Parts: sequence; C-alpha cells; structure tokens
Amino acid sequence: MGAVLSSLQAGDWLIGWLGFSLLFLLCSFLLAFFTRWAGGGKALAWMVALAFALRFGGGVATYLVLPLDGHADEDDRAGYVYTDAHRRDDQAWDLAASNRLIGDFNQSYAYDQYGGLLTISAFLYRYLSPDAHRPLMLVLVSAFMAAIGLPFLWKSATNQWGEKVALASGWIYALYPESILLGGSAMREPYLMAFSAFALWGFVGWLDKRRHAILWLAAGIVGMLLVSPVVALATLVILGGWAYFAGERGKVSRWVVAIALAVFMVGLFTLSAALDRNGNLGGNTPIAVINNFIRESFKWNVFKIEEGSGWVQKLFDEMPYWLRLPFVMIYGVFQPVLPAALVAPTTLTWRIIAILRALGWYALLPALILSFAAGSSQGGEAKRRVLLWLGFAAWGWILFTAMRGGGDQWDNPRYRAILFLWQAILGGVVWAWWRETRNSWAVRIVLMEVVFLIFFGQWYANRYYHFGRQLPFAQMVAFILGLWALIFAWGWLTDRRKSARHRV
Repeated sequence: MGAVLSSLQAGDWLIGWLGFSLLFLLCSFLLAFFTRWAGGGKALAWMVALAFALRFGGGVATYLVLPLDGHADEDDRAGYVYTDAHRRDDQAWDLAASNRLIGDFNQSYAYDQYGGLLTISAFLYRYLSPDAHRPLMLVLVSAFMAAIGLPFLWKSATNQWGEKVALASGWIYALYPESILLGGSAMREPYLMAFSAFALWGFVGWLDKRRHAILWLAAGIVGMLLVSPVVALATLVILGGWAYFAGERGKVSRWVVAIALAVFMVGLFTLSAALDRNGNLGGNTPIAVINNFIRESFKWNVFKIEEGSGWVQKLFDEMPYWLRLPFVMIYGVFQPVLPAALVAPTTLTWRIIAILRALGWYALLPALILSFAAGSSQGGEAKRRVLLWLGFAAWGWILFTAMRGGGDQWDNPRYRAILFLWQAILGGVVWAWWRETRNSWAVRIVLMEVVFLIFFGQWYANRYYHFGRQLPFAQMVAFILGLWALIFAWGWLTDRRKSARHRV
C-alpha cells in the first residue's frame, strides 16, 4: 500500500514509500491491538476494518476524481472536498518546509484556529515527507483517527447498555456517510471523534472504579483542548450531567471537581483567546467574548443564507423578523436536504457525495427523535435519566450548530458531526429498543419524514426542472404540518384504543 500511494504522489518514490509504509504499519498495529483489547471479536474487527477502509479509500478516491469530475474551483482542482482542509494542509506544508519550530508560528500560519491540528500535520510532513507535499499522508492519519474510536465506543457501550446496543452503535459509527467523508479528509472532526471515544471510555471506566481508566479521560480532554476547546467544554458538560443523573455525585472527590473546573477554565480562556485573536469582539471576559462571537455568527449566517438563496430572501421579506432565526435553525436541522441532493444540477461525483450524505442524515434523524421514547422506557431510573440527558445534550448541540452554521449544507452538518459519537450511541439504543418492542411510533416518525420528502422533493424538482405545479412555500409547509398532525393524532388515538382493550 505504501508503494502504491507513493507512486500517486509527487517527490522521491523511495522517501514516500518509507513514509507511507511506516504510517500503515503503525496504524495497522494500533487498530489491531485496540480491537483485541476491546473484546468485540469478529464483529468489531469487521467494523474497524470497514471504518478505516471506507474512510481512507473514500479520501483517496475523492483526491483522484475531483480534479477530473469536480467543479472548476481551486479546491476541487487540488482534490480537496473541504476548503478548510485545503488551506490548513497548504499551511502545514509551508510550516514544515520552513525553518520555524513546529508549534512556534504566528498568525501567518494560523489558519487553524487553535493550532493543534496544524502542528500535527506539519510534524508529519517534516519528518515523514520532507522532500514533497503528500496530502494523502494526512488523509491516512485522519482515517486512522476516525477508526480508532470504534474499539473504545464498543467497550463503553457494551459496559453500559449491552452488546446489542454496542453492535448497532458501532455499525452506525462505521457506516455513517458524513463521518466517512470527514474521515477521508484532513479535518478536525476525525480527531475529535477519537478523543471523544477516549474520554467516554475513561469516564465509563472511572464509574466502574477502574483506576487507570481516568488516564484515557485525561487523554481525550487534552486532545480536544489542542484541536478544539469548545468540544472539550461540551464533553465536560455531557459527562458532568451523566455523573449527576446517574447518581454518582457521592463518588466525586474534591480533587476530581477541582481538576474538572481547572480544565474547564483552561478551555474557556483558550477558546476566548482563539476567537478574539484580533481583539475585535469587544468582550472584557471570556464569557463575553464567546457570547459576542455566537451572536455575530448567528447574524452572519442569517445574512449568508439570505444572500445565497433567492427563495430564502423572498421568505425573509414575507415573514416577521422574529421568525428568521427559528426558520434558520429548522432549515439547518434538515441540512443536507435530501430532495435537493437528488435533483440539484451538479457533477456526478458531487451528486453521489450529496445523496449519500443526505441519506445518512435522514436515516439517523428518526432514531434521534425516538431517542426520548427509547430512553424513557429503559429499565432502571438511573439509566432512564442518563439516556434522556444524552438525548437532550445531543439535540441541544444539533440545534446550536443549526443556528451557528445556518442553512449551510457543509458547515452545519460538519459542526453537527463533531459530537457524532453521542448520536451513534443514541441510534444504537433506539435500534435495540425497537427490535425488542416493535414500537409503532418508529413507523409513524418515518412516515412523517416520507411526507416531508415527497412534498419537498416535488417542490425542488419544480424549482430546477419545472416539473408539475409548484405550491407556494407557506402553503406547502401548511400541508406538511397538517399531515403530520393527522399522523400524530391517528397514532395517539390508536395507542389509546389498544391501551383501553388491554385494561378490559
């Protein structure tokens, strides 16, 4: 594999072969070691192998195909799916080729907001590819980081919810298209998924009084602080809520509380410093800086949506001002929109990517909606509280990223996928719950989604190809909401009749 990849990249073939081969050897060893450590047998081995192969194979495929069948922009011509990956990769190579110390760079090398991923990338280039820029090295490491989280997810889910949930969560994690696309790019998200899995196992092990598990929790949080402090803060909140609702408050020592608060404060100051690098957010405290950044981001995203879409601009003109932000949030939840992916004109490569991303999200969305029903029906008060908390945390993040990323079909799903580990766990819990109960609400939620897709599919088809009569947007939304209300009422009445029969 190292020889093949070296032949696809510029520079001296022997140097590239040695660099790629060393990375393959290290990644293969660690994936095999932790797969055996997790104890998942052949099922986990297949998951890990497929997770790595799909991400790395997809990354190589897009790198080779996009210059031939992509758009005419700079990113596609260079083989990059994400602009962020392209710019950070170029800066990492510039830093590696310079005389600067790795990690000692100023704003000229600071496209990476926090510096951690840029440092890792530059280190790999300087010592494994000193003669030429080989972007597939970073793709290989990203694919590895995404896959290495699976053994930790499996072990944690098995410990807390059993092997059925672990199996379903693992397959969701391995096969989710957005995760595959991100794992095949030099982005932050694969690293954050791995660090989230480390922290999850460290926390679960700590609950089980495994003395050394706390080291994995520390490794996960430190890794997040280096790559994205906001994710470290969000993870601390999720784990803190878990400990509280699981009734573990008595086990938390003062030292643990002190360390968690110290990490939280470090993350808070690091995040505020990175956001206010130019000092133009006008905040006197870290909280004020973050608050101003979020507020300005919301305004900017509303502006970009309105500027980039004529029909959204028309809707904004017709709706009250206070409805704009809720509209952006709901629009963001449905991104990437499946009907648009099916009919929007684009190249074959981008159409395949768009359809797979949208299919993945629309397959996962009903499970996330049903997570509250599945959580509330779990045996044991502590388990119920924990799963309901995880559901609220996951949906809080989804709604926040929908507002933060607006209706953007790239940034919004990418931000949402940062906490994909928790979404995969909820999806696994719902799948196991539905297999046991065959609850009718699963079919009803899917039917409501089908109604949405049919109406919006026809609307988008008419927009691009003038297929049939296009309903006014407000009228279409009213039809969808009306049918949703009918499905909900029918389901509720059906359940009441069944309950009454059982009582008799």
